[in-house]
Amino acid sequence: MSHPSPPTAWQDPEPLEVASAPVPEYGKGSLADLLPTLASGMGVPGMEAAIPELTPADRNCVFLIDGLGWEQLLAHPDEAPFLTSLLASSRGGTGRPITAGFPATTATSLASVGTGLPPGDHGLPGYTVRNPATGELMNQLRWNPWTQPRVWQPYPTVFQLTDEAGVHTAQVSSPTFRDTPLTKIALSGGSFHGRLSGEERMDLAAGQLAAGDRSLVYTYYAEVDGKGHRFGVDSDAWRGQLMYVDRLVQRLAEQLPPRSALYVTADHGMVDIPFDEQSRIDFDEDWELRAGVALLGGEGRARHVYAVPGAEADVLTCWREVLGEQFWVAGRDEAIAAGWFGPRVDERVHGRLGDVIAAARDDVVIIASEREPKESLMVGNHGSMTPAEQLVPLLEVRS
Repeated sequence: MSHPSPPTAWQDPEPLEVASAPVPEYGKGSLADLLPTLASGMGVPGMEAAIPELTPADRNCVFLIDGLGWEQLLAHPDEAPFLTSLLASSRGGTGRPITAGFPATTATSLASVGTGLPPGDHGLPGYTVRNPATGELMNQLRWNPWTQPRVWQPYPTVFQLTDEAGVHTAQVSSPTFRDTPLTKIALSGGSFHGRLSGEERMDLAAGQLAAGDRSLVYTYYAEVDGKGHRFGVDSDAWRGQLMYVDRLVQRLAEQLPPRSALYVTADHGMVDIPFDEQSRIDFDEDWELRAGVALLGGEGRARHVYAVPGAEADVLTCWREVLGEQFWVAGRDEAIAAGWFGPRVDERVHGRLGDVIAAARDDVVIIASEREPKESLMVGNHGSMTPAEQLVPLLEVRS
C-alpha cells in the first residue's frame, strides 16, 4: 500500500519552478502511510510499515482532528496543554509532523487515510474536480452531482482488509456520516458507530478498542476546521475548539485499554487570508485568468483549471504570467511527473486533474465570488503544499 517517495524540499529555491514545490512525503511519512503501518504491526497481510518508528501494538486508535495543522498546534501550547505534552517523549508520547498529501483538503486526505493510497491512486485529487465521463465538476466532499462510489474509488479500504483479517475494526463518528459516499469508499469496514457529542465518541472509541484482542478504531472531530474557516485560526472561536479537543484527546488517552496505541493526527492545516484585492484574486472578475478556461475546480489555494480544448498551452502561460511568484503553476503532466499526487496516477484519475494546476505559495487565494460565494468568504483556507497546510501532527499515546 506504500510507494517510494520523490524528494522533498521544504525550503524551496527561487525561481518558483514546478520542481521546487515541496512534494508530500508519500511512502515514508504521509497520511496514506499511517493505517498500513498500523495494520502491518497487527499482522494484516499485504500491509507495509512505511513509518517504521511506530512500534506495533495489538490495539490501535486513530483520532483525526479536522483542520489541526502541526504549525497551528505548535503556536498554541496554552490552549492545548495535553497535546503539547505529547510532543516530548519524557511525557509518555512521541510527536512529529507528517504530510497530508496534495491537495491538503478533507476529501483527499480522508481518502488517503482510509485507503492507504496517495491521491493519484485513490482518485479524489481535490475539493472539486472534473468528472471525465460527464464533463461536470464534482464536489468530492459533498458527492455532488452523485456518481457511483465504487466506480469512482474502486480500491478496498484498510479497514475492510483489516476486518477481513480478523481484527476488530470500527469507526466512531457523527451519525450524519454513516451512509455518505465518502464514508463508503474511504472509511468503511467493520462497524460504524454514530455519536453526536465528542465525549460520547471518546468513551465509545475506548470501548471498541477493548472489544478485541486486536483492534483498529478510527474516530473523528470536525469543528476545529469549521471554526477556522469561518473565523480564522487565531480567533477566540478557533482557540475554544482547540481547548475542547485537547480535553477530548486526554479523555480518550486516560481510558486506553492495555496494549493500546492512540495516534492523534489531522487532515490538513490552515492559513488565514486577508480580505484585500492583493490577497484574494477573484477569478470571476479577472478576464486574463478566465480566458480559455472552461471549468474552474479545486479550491482557493489548490486550483484545477480545465481549459477549452486547444487552449491548454495558452492558459498555462497566462496563469504563470498573472500569478507570478505567488503560486506554483504546473501543467497536468508536469505535476504528475513531479509527484504532486503520488508516485503514479491511475489512468482513470488522469482526466480528473486540471490541464493547469495552481498551488499557492504565499498567503493568497484565487476566489470565485459569483460561482463560489460561500467559499470566497472563508477566513481560513487550505489546500496547497506550504508547511502551514501540509504538515499535520502525528502524536502517540501508549498504554
